Amino acid sequence: MYSLLAVLTTIGFLGFETYAFVTFSHVHHDLSFLQKHRLVTSPNVFLSKTVCEAKKSNGEETGHALAVGTFVEFEEKKNRSHVGKILKLDHKSSGGVRYTVESSTGQTLQIASKAILYSVPCPNSPGQASKLFSDFEGIHEASQNQLENELNISPELLQMAWEEVAEMEGGDHTLTPGIFFELIHSKAASKIEKYAAWKLLRTQMAHIFFREIKDHGLVVAFKAKARKAVDAAKIAFCKTHIDDNEICFV
Repeated sequence: MYSLLAVLTTIGFLGFETYAFVTFSHVHHDLSFLQKHRLVTSPNVFLSKTVCEAKKSNGEETGHALAVGTFVEFEEKKNRSHVGKILKLDHKSSGGVRYTVESSTGQTLQIASKAILYSVPCPNSPGQASKLFSDFEGIHEASQNQLENELNISPELLQMAWEEVAEMEGGDHTLTPGIFFELIHSKAASKIEKYAAWKLLRTQMAHIFFREIKDHGLVVAFKAKARKAVDAAKIAFCKTHIDDNEICFV
């Protein structure tokens, strides 16, 4: 199966859609955004203090308590998200779970399970854990343009992915971040690529095409909107983003 990226690039080479080819000419291949980020990010000392205990992630699963050592994006206050590592969990008598989390800035915080937005399992190797958390922190801080470059997914490819999913017969027209990445690149996504895809699909631009699907409060998947809803959303979006977003010219 050809990836959407391969198809779009081929179209560009053939000259039928020069814009499609130019879209990717600015993507840097010598040094990725994450590599640049690691050069300037201070060492995450707390990651080397203990061997990670997390064996699996529930980034696309819900309903289970996260293990000690799991890396998480979480909300401290409304619309203020952070990344950190779970140090401890306490099961409440009501059946819920409360976590003790150490943030990337070294703060120790008590948060409810509903405050966790995304989770990634921590490798057992301290070296791998440190690198993974640096990447995780970099994606958390990335702008929309940086996410697009890191994933090599342009606004046009995002729209093509929506068209592909929306036109599928017999399905519920939903996709996870991993499926979204594989649809475009025809290869499985890494943990960090899934997280980056999740972040990109939650941007205002992506909300033109997809709505969020939640399970127990967590955004776990995205559903393709109907064409009429997309047309209306795109018009509304481009009224305020006509000068700063390529999607308005697709």
